[in-house]
Amino acid sequence: MGMSIYGYSQKTEIYTHKNKDYVKALSLYNDKQYQASQAVFKEVAKSTDDYETKANSHYYIATAAIRLNQLGADKLMERFVEDYPTSTKRNTAYLDVADYYFETGKYPHALKWYAKVDQSSMSRKDKERFEFNNGYALFSSKKYKDAERYLNRVTNSATYGSQAKYYLGYIAYEQDNYQEANERFDQITDQDELKEKLSYYQADMNFKLGNFEKAIALAKEQLPKADRNEVSELNKIIGESYFNLKQYNNAIPYLTEYKGKRGKWSNTDYYLLGYSYYKQGDYANGIDQFNNIIDGDNSVSQNAYYHLAECYLKLDKKQEALNAFKNASQMDYSEEIKKDAYLNYARLSYEIGNAYEPVPSVLTKYLETYPDSEHAKEIQELLVDSYITSKNYKGALELLEKNKNYASKETYQKVAFYRGVELFLEQDYESALEAFNLSLDNAEEPKFKARANFWKAESLYLLNKFDDALVSFVAFQQNPMSVSTDENKELDYNLAYTYFKLNDYVKATSYYKKYTDSKPEDEAKLNDAYLRLGDCYFVTSKYWPAIETYNIALKNRGGQKDYAAYQRALSYGFVGKSDTKISELKSFVTKYSKSTLKDDALYELGNTYIKLGNEDLGLQAYNKLIEEYKGSSLVPRALLRQGLVHYNASRNQQALAKFKTVVRDHAKTQEAIQAVATAKLVYVDLGKVDEYANWVKDLDFVEVTDSELDNATYESAEKQFIENKTDAAIRGYENYIKEFPNGSHILDANFKLAQLYFGKGQKASALPYYKYVADQGGTEFTEQAIARVCEIYIGDNKYTNAFPYLEKLEQTANIKQNVTFAQSNLMKGYYNQKNYSKTIAYAEKVLATESIDNRIKSDAHIMIARSAIKTNNETKAKEAYAIVQKIATGERGAEAWYYNAYFKHKEQDYEGSSEAVQTLVKDFSGYKEWAGKGLLIMAKNYYALGDAYQANYILENIIKNFASYPDIVAEAQTEQRLIKTKEARSNSSINPDGN
Repeated sequence: MGMSIYGYSQKTEIYTHKNKDYVKALSLYNDKQYQASQAVFKEVAKSTDDYETKANSHYYIATAAIRLNQLGADKLMERFVEDYPTSTKRNTAYLDVADYYFETGKYPHALKWYAKVDQSSMSRKDKERFEFNNGYALFSSKKYKDAERYLNRVTNSATYGSQAKYYLGYIAYEQDNYQEANERFDQITDQDELKEKLSYYQADMNFKLGNFEKAIALAKEQLPKADRNEVSELNKIIGESYFNLKQYNNAIPYLTEYKGKRGKWSNTDYYLLGYSYYKQGDYANGIDQFNNIIDGDNSVSQNAYYHLAECYLKLDKKQEALNAFKNASQMDYSEEIKKDAYLNYARLSYEIGNAYEPVPSVLTKYLETYPDSEHAKEIQELLVDSYITSKNYKGALELLEKNKNYASKETYQKVAFYRGVELFLEQDYESALEAFNLSLDNAEEPKFKARANFWKAESLYLLNKFDDALVSFVAFQQNPMSVSTDENKELDYNLAYTYFKLNDYVKATSYYKKYTDSKPEDEAKLNDAYLRLGDCYFVTSKYWPAIETYNIALKNRGGQKDYAAYQRALSYGFVGKSDTKISELKSFVTKYSKSTLKDDALYELGNTYIKLGNEDLGLQAYNKLIEEYKGSSLVPRALLRQGLVHYNASRNQQALAKFKTVVRDHAKTQEAIQAVATAKLVYVDLGKVDEYANWVKDLDFVEVTDSELDNATYESAEKQFIENKTDAAIRGYENYIKEFPNGSHILDANFKLAQLYFGKGQKASALPYYKYVADQGGTEFTEQAIARVCEIYIGDNKYTNAFPYLEKLEQTANIKQNVTFAQSNLMKGYYNQKNYSKTIAYAEKVLATESIDNRIKSDAHIMIARSAIKTNNETKAKEAYAIVQKIATGERGAEAWYYNAYFKHKEQDYEGSSEAVQTLVKDFSGYKEWAGKGLLIMAKNYYALGDAYQANYILENIIKNFASYPDIVAEAQTEQRLIKTKEARSNSSINPDGN
């Protein structure tokens, strides 16, 4: 950069100096033979007494050491200055060493020595060199302010002026002072020397000054002669200049050629190219660029996310657009973009659902944020409708109570109606009734008025308020709009049942007949209607019509054929066809060997044989019942009947044996009490009253002396029960059980007390009384008591306690629904115990049952699917979940849709998998854990499809919104780190360790 450091005075010295060795050493030094000269100078310094010669020798020894890069060379020079303070070479030494370090590019060392120079004693030429070199060294050390001070002193120098102006221009350029930089560059006279460097900077400065046309011209001129790094930067300048001139088509090829800083693009780079594609209508390429911008939080990112959302919308990718609008709406850099993005986010949330926050919450926040928006009325209507479409009728009702102006009275009527149906399906019939009444109080639309009356009637029916139910069914019937409703198809059936419950069998018959004549599509209901019609005929002693009706039920494809066959057999008995009755019952026992009515058939068969005087066959039928159905409540009756047959035939010992078996095995039952009473007659006949007394003495349920008090106490409680005085009845039964723990009515008292507590919702209080009855076995209350014990334990999630009762219920229940209840809960219990083979076995038992509803079916298929997942049988799981998906509602439905997404993801059907997640999120938004797990899959789907933005956005929102599910959040965080680490390789704006 500077001139030679050797001056004219040194040459003169060679010829005038008297010391021959000194002259030789100096000659060697000037020939750059520094080491040889250094050795001679050392000898001269030792041998001479001349101050000037000694001083000069030490000076050259030190400068030679510096040139030879010897260790401690700077110390030698410092010692020279210290030892010879009056030497004429002192200042020359500082400048000489500094210039040497400058020439070798060691600028920090040069600056150290320039700082020591006395500027006042320099020649003009040395000073010029000093100013430029010092300024350049400071420039190279990026000390621009100090560099400017020195370089400004030589701007008019013939030697250094052009270079000084260039570096001053560059300093202005680096400090973004492009006006001054341009002025400096324009002042440079030696253009040829600096042209190569100036073209790039001038192009960049013109771009930064907004002179885009000039920037393009300069950059294009420089492109052919630029190196690889400059080519990339020049393409960026040209591309961005075209972008700013809104010539997006011209911008694209140049922006595409930019290679990035150190091989990485920034979010801004992706935005410029993405926006150019967007403006050209190339939305797919626009998305490919915009979606590289993840974790951005500046005005560029807000713009990018907004336009990314618009690209998605243009390609009908609404879920993706929703996410991008949400991002843009959360940034404050442009209020206009924020507001418009929020509006679009709210609309899309309503249209397709929202996985991260409830749709009503989104719409409410919009109204709170922009209360004066011209779109407020539209959003209010969407808000009400969002509650309805997301089936959050409770929320809708609460909203309309506070903001009646948000919707019409008709909408209020419909919301109350739907809330009523929801509560009805939850079996909260009292609350459902309130909602239906609310709907009727706001009745504007006749059709919904009709429907509300229908469902009100259904609620009243299930609350056993049959008279009131009838009034509402009739109100529905009389509404002209009822004929256009789906409910109308069920009216005759429901009216028939209501009259049946009111014991008005004539009207019940009429409506059952009307319903069966209409030939409805629902085969199960049609079959049930035929059965009940048969029952109406049966109960009104019209046995021949009953037989004909049961025959139709037997021919139909519906279930309960065993019931129809049994009732038909009984009917034949009542029309005097005892032989046919016997034939039918015998056929029944064989044909319906697994029927819950088989014990009833055997009992009735025995009774019929006895009645016809065929004792042997009658006793055989009773024996078959006793042997095959040990837990049946008919066993003590059959034993008692056998005892009576023997007694009537004067087979007293055999009679006593049977009576004693009843007492021993079925103590405390009414049959046991009757057996004791009849046994007493036998003992009297035998003249063995003492034996009777001794026997009875050991029976704890027969208290002969206290029998009157026993009966009186029980009857007192019973009276309160009949009069529906619940609390008084509870006190009465509790008193009876306390006073007569082995009383003759102990089973009845325990059961009725349990029922009263259960009816009041005090299930824990009911449990011990149900258990008492359930543990006795063989009574008319046993089955219901066992079922209630199971229900209470299961309600408290105590499957271990429930197990023995569930098993007993499955083995002994006469009512088919109780068998199904036992099997379905044993299935769930075994699943909780991780016994997956038994879970599947019970699930298959449940599915083999006729006429079960979809909820029970979906439970069984879910258990099969879950057990298959646990045992890694994904093929079986996939089949089971596919069935559940078609029939399930609520959480079961959410689970099935999650697995639909899971299996599609595994099969690399990423778009299909994400569509399944969208359905899960929209239709089952209340089941947040499944939604969170589904969103994890969706994030993986998007990343597999190359959409890093969507993947990161979803993961970010899982982390923010699913804190209640730490496992889901942890997996999202792991997945997000992997994505950011990978994307950071090509995007300099991404920090994989944070935002």
